[in-house]
Amino acid sequence: MSLDRTAQDLLAAVRESPRAVAAHDKAAWVGLFAENAEVHDPYGSRAHIGAEAISRFYNVFIAPNAIDFHVDRDLVAGHTVVRDLLIETTMSTGATVSVPMHLRYDLVATDSGWRIARLAAHWELGVMITRLLRTGTSGLRAGAKLGAQLVAELGVHGAMGMMGALSGVGGAGKRVVHKLFEAAAAGDSTGVHALLDASAVVESPAGSPSSVAEFLDRTREMEWDKMIAAGRTVSVSIRVGASYGVAFVDFARGRSRVTAVRVFLDGDPVGD
Repeated sequence: MSLDRTAQDLLAAVRESPRAVAAHDKAAWVGLFAENAEVHDPYGSRAHIGAEAISRFYNVFIAPNAIDFHVDRDLVAGHTVVRDLLIETTMSTGATVSVPMHLRYDLVATDSGWRIARLAAHWELGVMITRLLRTGTSGLRAGAKLGAQLVAELGVHGAMGMMGALSGVGGAGKRVVHKLFEAAAAGDSTGVHALLDASAVVESPAGSPSSVAEFLDRTREMEWDKMIAAGRTVSVSIRVGASYGVAFVDFARGRSRVTAVRVFLDGDPVGD
């Protein structure tokens, strides 16, 4: 599928991030963000807002490590780019961890070109910690170093904010999404309505308010695999016919009701 010029420019801006990370070019990476931008990484943890906070985030999570982006596809809707990928991180101790992820970049136009206003990295902190510990001694040493770096750069309050990502909808949310998608794929309007909050927002495609009937028509016979629970959102890699995409399903705080479903879908995957 051909992309318009704006979509091409948005993708080009987003693809500068792994390049700067690979080169360990802090100035270039921090410079990708707009003024007062927000980094939610992992999503569900306390956000890093503004250049100074984002710079400290870089010092803790990027500077000491080698990070490889393995991108399955990119999706563009409006001024948002979603990346379906796996990130492989090799810590300074040699421990290597691979984490499945969905990245959402919301961009804004500035005098200097497109800049990231908000980055939401959907991945599961608990899964990453478990995999890190399974690497053995190098993983234990990496965890100890990371903890010290967190406190040194972000303070105790900031370190505790990172741990907030361990709470959220978790497995219960994934089970609700599985039921929701089963109903949608079967064209079961009653089943879908039963899981949605009365004021739920449905966007299929993302950015376009849709009725439940339109959502069902677009997702009939949908298939899905990678499912990530981060904060109060479950993100899912989906396939509808020949189209691939990512859906983000939001939950009300303290409830199992779905408050929003946003579907990013493209006819052809856009590679790295």
